[in-house]
Amino acid sequence: MQRILDPAQIEAFAERSIPRVRLPDPASLFAGRAKRLRSVGENHSLGDYLRLMAAVADAQQVQFDQLRGALLSEKFADHIGQQLELAHTHRMPVLQAAGWPRQDRWREILKSLCAAIVGDRVTGADAHAGVRGFPPAVYALCARIVASSDAELDAQADLLIGAGSGVGLNPGRSEGVDAQTAPFVMAALQVYWAAMVSTLQVSDVPQLDVPTVCPVCGTLPVASIVRSDKRSPQGYRYLHCGLCETEWHMVRITCSHCLTTEGITYHSIEGGSEAVRAETCGKCHTYRKILYQEKDTDVEPVADDLASLALDLLMTEEGFHRGSGSPLLWQNSET
Repeated sequence: MQRILDPAQIEAFAERSIPRVRLPDPASLFAGRAKRLRSVGENHSLGDYLRLMAAVADAQQVQFDQLRGALLSEKFADHIGQQLELAHTHRMPVLQAAGWPRQDRWREILKSLCAAIVGDRVTGADAHAGVRGFPPAVYALCARIVASSDAELDAQADLLIGAGSGVGLNPGRSEGVDAQTAPFVMAALQVYWAAMVSTLQVSDVPQLDVPTVCPVCGTLPVASIVRSDKRSPQGYRYLHCGLCETEWHMVRITCSHCLTTEGITYHSIEGGSEAVRAETCGKCHTYRKILYQEKDTDVEPVADDLASLALDLLMTEEGFHRGSGSPLLWQNSET
């Protein structure tokens, strides 16, 4: 007689046979995202914005490489040994975003990202994409960010981290968030956290009692991806953190918000990419995008989520709401 396993048993077997956590790949993390953003941006209704975010991702890779090198030299992982021990003892995120004592260097990263975008106006660094520079409003925005006080920037960072960690009823829509500066602030925070994470080992990451948040920083996932590459066995689903870029395994056909396995359905845009779908839950009425690497080997969670806003509109019309927002596109609470 065939034995039917429940999701908990499947998860237990999976933990012994597949990678539980995938840490970000230092070599291509943001560079790969930039490439994907440019690719999906061709002939896209949001092509200009996707191209801007591609330029930001290129600048992120530069800042990531520099910060990671500095953290390795400083032996960052050794300095947080007590934090690692506490995280494992209490099964909590090791680099908990909410409340983490950020160093001033995160603001330096933010201003460097802005400087890189402003530099495009002078050098035409994006010329290989067939364009030169961005609209004047983009440079004015970058100038406003650079001119902002440390207190203003830290306040925005706290709001974004709070929204990303699930603080509030509607993650990604938080009162007080400056929707224009938010993608740049979030981009700097991504570099800051991803660089810290990249100095850790998988064994440093504890298994949490709450599987719906990132085991490294405690942030909600931006999307999930069914992997089909050399780093993971084919067909396993991972949730992707929108802050520190860590991925963690979750059994498929499971709501990544309330963990139910009933009433899960999948939606896509007619005539759209087969690699991007919305996974909806009939119990909590939330959804997140799910990407399929076997359908498109180049899919990238943050880039493809941003490029599939038409799917978000469809899900809204169907009465579902996002389980968490995009790190690169924010809305004011009034909108």
